[in-house]
Order: sequence, then C-alpha cells, then structure tokens
Amino acid sequence: MRSRRHPLLATFLAALLVFAAGFGLAGAPSAAAATPVRIMPLGDSITGSPGCWRSLLWNQLQNAGYTDIDFVGTLNAQSCALTHDADNEGHGGFQATATADQNLLPRWLAATLPDIVVMHFGTNDVWSSIAPDTLLAAYTKLVSQMRASNPAMKVLVAQLIPINPSSCAECAARTVAFNQRIPAWAHGITTAQSPVTVVDQWTGFDTATDTYDGVHPNASGDAKMAARWYPALSALLTPGDPGDPGDPGSGGCSAAFRAVSVWQGGYQGEVTVTNTSSTAAISSWAVTLVLPTGSQLTQVWNGTPTGTTVRNAGWNGTMTAGASTTFGFLASTSAAAGTPSVTATCSAS
Repeated sequence: MRSRRHPLLATFLAALLVFAAGFGLAGAPSAAAATPVRIMPLGDSITGSPGCWRSLLWNQLQNAGYTDIDFVGTLNAQSCALTHDADNEGHGGFQATATADQNLLPRWLAATLPDIVVMHFGTNDVWSSIAPDTLLAAYTKLVSQMRASNPAMKVLVAQLIPINPSSCAECAARTVAFNQRIPAWAHGITTAQSPVTVVDQWTGFDTATDTYDGVHPNASGDAKMAARWYPALSALLTPGDPGDPGDPGSGGCSAAFRAVSVWQGGYQGEVTVTNTSSTAAISSWAVTLVLPTGSQLTQVWNGTPTGTTVRNAGWNGTMTAGASTTFGFLASTSAAAGTPSVTATCSAS
C-alpha cells in the first residue's frame, strides 16, 4: 500500500532540523584566541628574591603593547612595588651546576611549558669558585633540557652582573673570567630553530651604586637589568603582535636625551619622547633611563618617576602620530664634570 506523508509531522520534523542546525551553529566553538607567549625568568635570588627587574621588564613590555605574554614559573614572589606577572623560576641560593646535576629544570619546564627562557644563572657557582668549564657544561645541559621540552625554545642568557661581596674578594674577577667565556659557548650551541642569545648585563653595572649588598640589585640595578633585557626579549616577539613598535599601524615611541647643563657633582637632562607611528596615537609612555655609573635622579618634572623609569604625567601621555613631548630631570653624579652618557629607552601603549 502506498504510504502517505502526514503534513503536520513533516512540518514538525522540518522545524526540528532547522532548530538543530541553528543550535549547532550557535554552539560551534569560535576561533581560538591567540596563545600568549610564555616566558620563564630562570635563575637564583637575583631573579626571584625579589628580582624586581622582572616587574620593570613586564611593565615595559605591556606599555609597548606586548600584552599577549605570560611570565611563567613555579614561584610567585610579590614583593615588588609595580604590579606585574610575578611567576618565575628564581630560586634563592641555587647553583646552575646543582640544578643541572639534580635534573630540577625538567619538572619546572613540564609545569610551565615556556616558549622563551630568560636566564641569569651562575652567580652562586662563581661565588663557590666552580670552574667556568663546569658551569658552561651545566649551561649546555640546561639548554638541552629546554629543547627537550620545546624544540623551538628561544633562550636569552645573561653575562652576569658584577658582584663584589665583602666575603669574597675574588668574586669580581671570577665573574669577569666567566662572562668572557659565554659568547663563544653560545655561538657553539645556538641553532636556527632554537637560538641562544647573549645579553650583556655586566657592562655599565656598578656594585657600589646598583646593588644594596654588593650582589643583589637595588632600584637602580633593577632598572639597568630590565633595560638590557627589553630589546633582546622584545626582538623575539613576533612582529605584528598588537602594539609591536615595529608595526606601522601601532603606536610606538622613541626617547632622545640631551644634557641641558653640567656642573661638578650633577647635571640637568631633558628627554624628548616622540610617537614614532605615522598613523596611530598613543595614550601613555614610559622611558627607562640607564644613567652613568654613580649617577642618581634627584628631581623629575613633566613625568612620574619610579626608580629610573619615568612615565608620563596625567596630561602628556596622549600623543597623536608623530607628536612629541619632553620631560626634564636633575641628577647627581660622582664623576668629574663632563657631558654625561645617558641611554633612554621608550615604550608606549
């Protein structure tokens, strides 16, 4: 017998199919958001106790528009003045050699899965008179473990800041000797897939003015370390990321220093901040100053200082494309009168 299709049932089934299809479309997952670049600060107490150069570096990156990043680590010290992503692997008192010998790094890597490692590690080894060859062998093992975690791992390795503890008269010379070996070691281990880049944290760092105990950075030392890390780290972030200063469509800035006047024991400086974008405005800026050895800021106007980082005042942060503003400062110095050498690095958002 010929079957008949019931009109009401057909209408109901058609409506049900339309509803199901619509529900499927509504419930379909949207395109996944970009995964943040995961950055592990690795080292000892200079990195983690409290290691406030990390807070300055984090804020410099954020102010430059590198917001799609995630500092990672199994530690989370929060004793720095600036709000920041405090996750890190700065283990106070640890040696790089012991960390390698005891295979501590693989579990830290497994827990955090970094894409980039920023490493200032080895001060306690130098203090303990561990031979440079032994320490570099530990570096090699640590890099191998990083690459086992991520074959495309990017590694920034510091030439260590100088140290001059009262209990170790030889530490300063040992640090110099070890630092001299790092570039050749890095050249031998770097690859196109997993580059190892040396960052000079030694030059221009003075234990008398940039540490509080001959070893650990004070505010001035933190600012110098952050300023040295910033260009090397930002260069590893993909061009065209939101806010990348190299992206013509985003706001970036430059900072130019000039000495207004100089006298015995001090000088007046002026910094011109320029929005380097040809199309985009910026709403805030921050300039990190690397001052000459023995120099300290004593007064700042038209800006808000935190250590040696100067942020915009409430009225001069917003600048249209190509616009400029200035801030000024007074600084003391222990050097003889002469034109001071000041490096100014700018970031914007």
